[in-house]
Amino acid sequence: MKMIRFFKSMSRTVHEEHHDQLVKHKTDDQYHEVSACPSSLTVWRKSLVISCNGFTVIDSGGNLVYRVDNYSGRPEEITLMDGSGIPVHTMRRCKTVRLVDSWFLYEGEAGDHHCRTSSKSSKKPICSVRKHVNILHSNPNVLAHVFRGSSDKGYAYVIEGSYAHRSCKVLDESRKVVAEIKRKEASKGGVSFGHEVFVLVVQPGFDPGFAMALVLLLDQMCS
Repeated sequence: MKMIRFFKSMSRTVHEEHHDQLVKHKTDDQYHEVSACPSSLTVWRKSLVISCNGFTVIDSGGNLVYRVDNYSGRPEEITLMDGSGIPVHTMRRCKTVRLVDSWFLYEGEAGDHHCRTSSKSSKKPICSVRKHVNILHSNPNVLAHVFRGSSDKGYAYVIEGSYAHRSCKVLDESRKVVAEIKRKEASKGGVSFGHEVFVLVVQPGFDPGFAMALVLLLDQMCS
């Protein structure tokens, strides 16, 4: 409980700037936030469960929205849960002959079978994510590609930047930024939270749960 109270207190500091930047309009003497504003999530690279590794994610109001518990090293499967522990996305490492780190991403629970090929899972993946290997004249800023379903032809999103520096962007096919990972510094005093606490900014229309799942895969591919 002390850890949760600390995290909520930290969240209020983390989101001060975001709150100040929200676009508002006045109707009948009441202010309302414009729905077109991006959402800002605080990501803590730590589980709230003692002796577990994972992630804790809260929104701008200090509410627990996502969590990952009890995995370490190089897991074969990662489950992103909502604040109440219900699976939102399941990610499974693809065991193929490829040397490139690849994952299938499923909605909710993926079923009982391990991901050796997409056909052996009890449900179809919504996308596959593959780590980008810099060879020849490849763009050194590219970290990973996100493909539709189990296909590896024609990516839907590309992730660029540096996860080590917590500075990444998820771009769609038109090069529009749909989500972004940023380092977070306190708005007062310039205090840095380090690499363990950062901000995930999600643009309107892009699923925050999906964006957080991509963060988890970047952590596996780049850490």
